[in-house]
Amino acid sequence: MKLSEALKTRRSIRQFTPVSIPDDVLERVISKALLSPSGGNSQPYRIAIASGSTKNKIADELSSKFAKASRIKRLPLPSKIWQGLTSGVLPDGDYNPDVSYPDELKKRKFDCGMGLYETLGIERSDYEAREAQMQKNFEFFGAPTAIFIFINDKLGLYSALDAGIFMQSLMLAAVEEGLGSCPQAAIATWASPIKKHFDIEEDYKLLCGLSIGYPAEHKVNTYQPAKRSVENVMFAPTSK
Repeated sequence: MKLSEALKTRRSIRQFTPVSIPDDVLERVISKALLSPSGGNSQPYRIAIASGSTKNKIADELSSKFAKASRIKRLPLPSKIWQGLTSGVLPDGDYNPDVSYPDELKKRKFDCGMGLYETLGIERSDYEAREAQMQKNFEFFGAPTAIFIFINDKLGLYSALDAGIFMQSLMLAAVEEGLGSCPQAAIATWASPIKKHFDIEEDYKLLCGLSIGYPAEHKVNTYQPAKRSVENVMFAPTSK
């Protein structure tokens, strides 16, 4: 497969088959991704891979936390504060993925979400259906394998930069093997359900998750949002 074809066909997969990824296929995908460039060839990232019962345990706990948090959000303020403090659903991630988008980018995020819901036939006013779809994030969309990306916090944003390059390579290598994937910042909302299953070094912090597996025949996987044009991302030269 040519690189241009992989770039055009890759999309975020949000429904997977339960078919397991053969060990040699997954190792091949990761090995190719590790050829990615990084600052000083430092490769300041590590990964943790969960499948089988470990993945299911993580998914169950993350999904439960999300469901509880969603219910608490709808409570009156006093109850919301109390339940938030006592129910064990307060975020404990290393980073906060719930960021406020600047006006320049907010519309793109909004359009992306609305496009996904339209593909699924979910009305904007259907809060329960939207929450149910969001909850699937924490179930890894039924993928047989979840990869968790950790970065060395000592390098700050440059670790995240290098991890992003690695993840792009991994997702393209997955396409070459007939696999699909979905990078998921939301997974980093709660780190404890993940960290308890792995021996994570102190300097490494959870950046995000990535679901990977064989794409299911489902309409959700037909959605592919429009990307910016070259002209749209270029700053105009000054008139000086």
